[in-house]
Amino acid sequence: MSLDQSSITELILDAKKKANEEIGQVDAPPPPSEVAWPVNCEVKPGLEGAVAAGSNIGFVDGARGALVYRGYDIFDLCAHSTFEETSYLLIHGSLPTAAELEEFSQRIRAKMNILEPTTKMMESLPIKALHPMKLLEVAMIGAHAEDAKNNGDEIDQMEASYRVIAQMMTATGMIARMRKGLPVVEPDPELSHAANLLYVMTGEKPSEIATRLMDVALILHADHGMNASTFTSMVVTSTLSDMYFAMSGGLGSLKGPLHGGANEAVLYDLEEIGSPEKVDDWFKAAQQSKRKIMGMGHRVYKAYDPRARVLKPLAQKFGLAVPEVAPLVNTAERLEQVALDAMGREKKIFPNVDFYSGLLYRAMGIETLMFTPLFAVSRVSGWVARCLEYRENNRIFRPRGIYTGKVDQKYEPIENR
Repeated sequence: MSLDQSSITELILDAKKKANEEIGQVDAPPPPSEVAWPVNCEVKPGLEGAVAAGSNIGFVDGARGALVYRGYDIFDLCAHSTFEETSYLLIHGSLPTAAELEEFSQRIRAKMNILEPTTKMMESLPIKALHPMKLLEVAMIGAHAEDAKNNGDEIDQMEASYRVIAQMMTATGMIARMRKGLPVVEPDPELSHAANLLYVMTGEKPSEIATRLMDVALILHADHGMNASTFTSMVVTSTLSDMYFAMSGGLGSLKGPLHGGANEAVLYDLEEIGSPEKVDDWFKAAQQSKRKIMGMGHRVYKAYDPRARVLKPLAQKFGLAVPEVAPLVNTAERLEQVALDAMGREKKIFPNVDFYSGLLYRAMGIETLMFTPLFAVSRVSGWVARCLEYRENNRIFRPRGIYTGKVDQKYEPIENR
């Protein structure tokens, strides 16, 4: 099968069929139609198991290995939708009409151009010394400054949401170019969000295939339940802080190697292994040293991550066609096989979205350190959707911490210590 628009759709729908066949009937309840507060639940360290809010936006079905946005299966959205349409769905609650999608896209594109405050701040920083995720936080400050210049303290949260979606993409391209010492490229209002992302990063108009693959990757990463970065954004917005501060919080959380930074770590592991023939020895040594296998396992999924099901055949098909990426793809396939044999069936540890996403990005010629910013370009739509939803019935987050320290200490003057 050659890689074209129809074959990409076919690969995704084949992945859906395979998922349905492998999972079959699962003895697990569907999500409730509403939350009956107060909720009794078992809470573990890190708030694992805690119920903090209800949402109509997205549902991660860990038992079935399924992901749903506003009722729509992720396989169907990847097969037929675009990132703009999916973003509209997340934020506004329904799939748009053609006119609604056009208006939404135009409002996003109107806010894409590189902002003067962002440019000035970026030019003053040691670009190559800072992780791109830190620079994205700077871009959020620049976007906030532009909004404040035009509107003072009257920040319209919906307009701010559109601006951060637009600016996250433009800033990612800006950072990618500046890291290489290349001139910054302004986005093209005639291109889609996915196409513009590739354009502002590479300076070249992307092919239809590259655009389609990026669209799929952006759709897959747009929302994923109450994950760490989404929760962080919602905690910030629950104080009635504005959308820019909420997005900065999400970026800080996403950077970590246990969250969005895992896609970088997977590529580093594959490069360290070197070839499929070295996987078995590397894996054995990793287990003996209790080293985490990046990209394997997920806190919620007890079945194969549906996002990985979509990305795997795309990374294989596209990556194997790129000579310098093909060995990494083959190494990943062998590592998955070895890890599943050792852990998957018994411990229910399967590849997650990060295991194959970096391979797809690498095949597009994207630098490894830019993988997590690509995640942010997508997840920002989920962040703003969840923040907007939560503010409708806002209550500040205030979990308890259990004090385990002393309570009877006697103060000693400093001269006696």
